[in-house]
Amino acid sequence: MKTVIDRANTRGHADYGWLNTWHTFSFADYYNPQRIHFGALRVLNDDTVTPGMGFDTHPHKNMEVISIPLKGYLRHGDSLEHSEVISPGDIQVMSTGSGIYHSEFNDSKTENLEFLQIWVIPRVNNTKPVYKSYDIRQVDMKNRFGYIVAPHGTAPGGILQDAWFALGKLEKGKKIGYHLHQKNTGVYCFVIEGEICIEGTDLSRRDGMGITETDHFQVEARSEAYVLLIEVAMI
Repeated sequence: MKTVIDRANTRGHADYGWLNTWHTFSFADYYNPQRIHFGALRVLNDDTVTPGMGFDTHPHKNMEVISIPLKGYLRHGDSLEHSEVISPGDIQVMSTGSGIYHSEFNDSKTENLEFLQIWVIPRVNNTKPVYKSYDIRQVDMKNRFGYIVAPHGTAPGGILQDAWFALGKLEKGKKIGYHLHQKNTGVYCFVIEGEICIEGTDLSRRDGMGITETDHFQVEARSEAYVLLIEVAMI
């Protein structure tokens, strides 16, 4: 098994007042030639937005964009005339294809919005743009990894890439095995909350670990933990 460790405090960081953002991979003014992407996983941003503030309308093209709210209310609008508010328990997925404009704002006037935004490089470019949101509240994540994004309709969401996103809410002491779906994929583990151990490596809140050259591994919860696994093609 081959691994790469990205500790939380080594990520790119910017604080604009209204936006406090951390970048696992090179993004905006943060550039690290050792952290451009992990396979098809191109962006993993950890954003906190102050009440009423957000990202004005801006374009995306040829990227699969997944947003996962962790706290608060995320208001979305786009050039396909979608307009809605999502919160923890929902995710949104955009296949931006040939081009889409959208905006993202904190819909609350009193509390911060916290969300992960993840970009995945698609297997094909210039497709018809598509936006969808999904309710993942019925996905079983207790002491297991429940899939929220997967190919072939086997999870609430899907994207134009060989990719599986799974969330696990683990009790202290639980050990959960994960088996990769294909030989040409790797898994990026991101610890949203808590502490875990993967095959002898301890990871804490907001640490990341890329795993390749294996077909399975084990996750042990050192404390109560909330963990995101992103399996992607290693392009």
